[in-house]
Amino acid sequence: MDIPRQHVRRQKIIRRIAIGFAILVPVAGLTYYVMKLKPAAPPVDRGAVWMDSVKRGNMLREVRGLGTLVPEEILNIPAPYGGRVERIHVLPGALVTEDTILVDLRNTDMEQQELDARWNVQQAESELANLKATLENSRLNEKADLAGLEATFKRAKDKNDHDEILFKQGLMLEIDYKVSKSQADEAATKFSIEQERDTSLAASLAAQLAAKETSVTQLKAMLQLRRDQLAALKVRAGVAGTLQEVPVQSGQQVAAGTNVAIVVQPRKLKAELKVPETQAKDVQIGQTASVDTRNGVIAGRVSRIDPSVRDGSVVVDVRLEGALPLGARPDLSVDGTIQIEKLDNVVYVGKPTNAAENGVTELFRVTPDGKEAVRVKVKLGRSSVNVIEVVEGLQVGDRVILSDMSQQDGYDRVRLN
Repeated sequence: MDIPRQHVRRQKIIRRIAIGFAILVPVAGLTYYVMKLKPAAPPVDRGAVWMDSVKRGNMLREVRGLGTLVPEEILNIPAPYGGRVERIHVLPGALVTEDTILVDLRNTDMEQQELDARWNVQQAESELANLKATLENSRLNEKADLAGLEATFKRAKDKNDHDEILFKQGLMLEIDYKVSKSQADEAATKFSIEQERDTSLAASLAAQLAAKETSVTQLKAMLQLRRDQLAALKVRAGVAGTLQEVPVQSGQQVAAGTNVAIVVQPRKLKAELKVPETQAKDVQIGQTASVDTRNGVIAGRVSRIDPSVRDGSVVVDVRLEGALPLGARPDLSVDGTIQIEKLDNVVYVGKPTNAAENGVTELFRVTPDGKEAVRVKVKLGRSSVNVIEVVEGLQVGDRVILSDMSQQDGYDRVRLN
């Protein structure tokens, strides 16, 4: 007969529990160790990132802006009068002189006004000629009347002188002498009055003639004005240069003042740069600059700063002081650099991607053995085009990665391969 053994079963349970603990404790310890391990540093290709060393020395602050070359002198040529574009003589890009005819306009109303003015002059000249003939006839009649009265006066005077001698000699009656003297006096009076009338008539005739001549002169001036207006419809350049644009077309009706052409001086150019608003605050008139035309660099100075902001940029004009390289022309794309100031004895480094002036950023600093790079917080100061001042976080001689490392935001260190 078998007898059950209770202690054997208990020993089996205890043994199983002990084995479970023996297995669970190492596993838990291993799990805790693994959880405490830091993520493995991701690899970064050394040749694919841009590095620079922190330096101390003089730092030149500059700002850069893209832009174009534009003429310093732009002559917008307006239509002097309204009219229809009849002909375009010159196309954009051609060299022109002051007398080059660019566009012909036609205005039928002005043509009619010139015709009317010409007819008025012809009519006035005919009237002037007729008036001269009439006045000359009046003058001759007056001269004839004056000559007749003068002859009558002389005969009466001569007779009176003779009668006076006879009267003194007692050979003539007193009454006859008085009649002779009265006739002589009357003839003298009439002759004197006629002389005055002749003088007055001459003045009157001269005044009439002068008035008519003045009228003819005015009409001739009006005719010349109409002719000048018609001549102005042949729009000329007015200045030597290059025709840049003709913003009208043949057959187009334009109003007075409408721009029909644009002439520029191709060798008198300036650079019009667009500087970011955040950097434009330090730009001042008179600062030195350099403009890269891709075919040469030209020295210049800031001559104007636009007071308004457009699309996040400020337009800065740079007057060019050097000789223009070959190929320099209006609308040519250029790259300009403006010198803001020179900083002495500062710590600086190449400008990291997306680094902000006077801000704080995080950079990867290369370890001394060059195998890894560790994330550090860096306080930055004043910036330039390619370099920026280091205020805190780096030492002279440190090497840092300047490239965009946003893909490694979850890591504090990277491995350089």
